[in-house]
Order: sequence, then structure tokens, then C-alpha cells
Amino acid sequence: MNHFSPAEIVLMKKAGALTRDALNYAETLIKPGISTLELDNCVKKFIINSGGQPSFLGYEGFPGSICASVNEMVVHGIPSAEIILKEGDIISIDVGVIYKGFNGDAARTFPVGKISPEKARLIEVTKQSFFEGIKHLKVGERLGKVSHAIQTYAEKHGYSVVRELVGHGIGRKMHEPPNIPNYGKETDGPIVTDGACLAIEPMINMGKKEIAMLRDGWGIVTRDHMPSAHYENTVFVSKDGVEILTL
Repeated sequence: MNHFSPAEIVLMKKAGALTRDALNYAETLIKPGISTLELDNCVKKFIINSGGQPSFLGYEGFPGSICASVNEMVVHGIPSAEIILKEGDIISIDVGVIYKGFNGDAARTFPVGKISPEKARLIEVTKQSFFEGIKHLKVGERLGKVSHAIQTYAEKHGYSVVRELVGHGIGRKMHEPPNIPNYGKETDGPIVTDGACLAIEPMINMGKKEIAMLRDGWGIVTRDHMPSAHYENTVFVSKDGVEILTL
């Protein structure tokens, strides 16, 4: 598990703040009629003008600066001029920012105009499952306690947890060990160490947990085409507690 010096944590905090600001900016743009490519272009400019770099752009060949995943798309939606947001949609925006060699990573699911109570509840439970998870994020405890709490909360509300996609360590690279599933036993996973940065990201489906990949090799959708939501933050954990760097 990674460990950061005080000077490195300052840079991680800045990367996290830029990531948060980019997501907040994206939220102001979301409305019926906008394409996901326009969202991508605007957020890319915002990140660069803020002094950061979009970490997703070109990552393993990904063509966008954000992942824009609408309705049944779980994650990794490629921004497109063909995908126009409609009233009642939900859209998950995942953003990564590099600042002076350090990474921030966060995601939110936003409503497009007025959405159904069912979709609103899915968004809220997904968000709350993150906070239920980090209640158990403590130095010296198993990371599995976080995973177990996320799964328990989501399933208690009648939702399912995606298995194949997980959270991760983060720092000089966007994806570092350890993997952080959103399900499992409290006794699973490594012991949390002092000074670690982690990206914790529940991906919760309204229907069944099974997913499929689109032909583009990126987009992940629910097999039953039911909506999915995503909520992610980069967090710093020390003996003093947990600090959310992207909120």
C-alpha cells in the first residue's frame, strides 16, 4: 500500500481539489440537449486552464478526458457527439486530473433535468454506500471492512454490486495496488497502512449485477439494461482519520 510524505500529500490534495472542481463544473453543464462530447471538450479545457492535465486522455488509448456513462452504462463511456442527453436520463461522470505528477480521481452520477424517484434513489444509495464504507476505513484494519460495508448497504436497499470493477490505490499513477472491491468479507484484503491514498468507488446497479462490454472495447453496460450509478472519491487515510481529497 502506498505511503506519502507531507510534501507529496500537499500535491495529492491539489490534484484532488482540481478533480473536484472539474466535476462541479461538469455538473453546471448537464442539461437536456448537450452531447457527451461537448461535456468532454468543456471539462478538458477547464482542467488545463486550472493548471492540471486530464489523466484519462490517452490512458491505454482512451479517447476522452472524461468517462461519460448514461443510464445503463456503468463506466467508461466514450464521449460522443451522437450521445445527446435527454430529460430523465442519469449520467455518471468520472474525471481524473494529474497535478505535478500526482493523480486525483472521482466520479458522480448526475440527474439530467427531472428524473424518476427510482433513479434518484439509486443515485442517493450509491453515494451513501461510499460513506458507509469509509466509516470502516482505519489504519490497522482490513480493507475488506470497507468493501463489506458498501455491499451490505447497497444490497439492503435492493440493489446489486458490480464485481468486475473495483477501486484502487492512487498516487503517482492513477491505478496502484491494492484493488478495492465493493463487496466481500470483512476479513478480506490487506491491512490499511498509515499515509495511504485510495480511490474508493461503488458501482451499483438497479437490477442484476451482471455486466457486458460494448464493441468499442471501453463502455461497460448492465446486461439487463437497468440503470447503474457510480460514486468515487480519492481519500487519504492516516492515524488521524480519513480525509476526502475530492470533495
